[in-house]
Amino acid sequence: MIANAKEPFRFFTRLTLTVMTGIKAGNLKEFVECLKTVPESVIYQHTHRFLQQHQYLVPEPPNDFAYWVTNILQEERLGEKLAAIDTVRFHNLEDLRKRIVDTIEGHLEDNNDIRQISKGKEFYFMRAARFSVPTPHLARNLAEFRDCLQKVSISSLYLHIFEARLRLPSGLNDFSFWFESKVGEKSLAKSVANLDPYTHTLEGLRSKILSLLDARLKEPSHGAS
Repeated sequence: MIANAKEPFRFFTRLTLTVMTGIKAGNLKEFVECLKTVPESVIYQHTHRFLQQHQYLVPEPPNDFAYWVTNILQEERLGEKLAAIDTVRFHNLEDLRKRIVDTIEGHLEDNNDIRQISKGKEFYFMRAARFSVPTPHLARNLAEFRDCLQKVSISSLYLHIFEARLRLPSGLNDFSFWFESKVGEKSLAKSVANLDPYTHTLEGLRSKILSLLDARLKEPSHGAS
């Protein structure tokens, strides 16, 4: 008999609206000063949106800041440093903001030549207005969870795997949190939490989690916890 969870898992999906802020920067000093004060939703927009929009690609996710610095300002060394920042390794947006700002200010300390770009090529800061919407998919145990996981959208996976890391303690994803705290599946929770987002697409992560669930459901001890 399959044991039910203390609380069911409701799958949500994610909707995002991109909003112009009216803030722009024409050189690196203006750029970093804006970065210090813009809302967190701006940092999110320019660093995380790639993960969902390009869910079928595996290479390390870039960010808009690195792209502008490299291709518009033509500050290639700084652009490489910004592109190397592991966006999904940060558990909150303020820490990510600080790393980006510190990287740029470190560059400015060693480079006094501030390049002003032409009108129309400024960096326009945008923010992400995010909405979480409940889906019909509800799981009361691991078997039902597996069935739901096969059916939910990429947006739902993104919300529960990536966005959850910005709001749950220790950068945990929603799936691992539920497995451990509501189902008592600590080993499964750890296995899912340890999946590297850099080596899997979102569909790849779905397949890997399904495989982990299949293996657990086949174990004789399942249902006795």
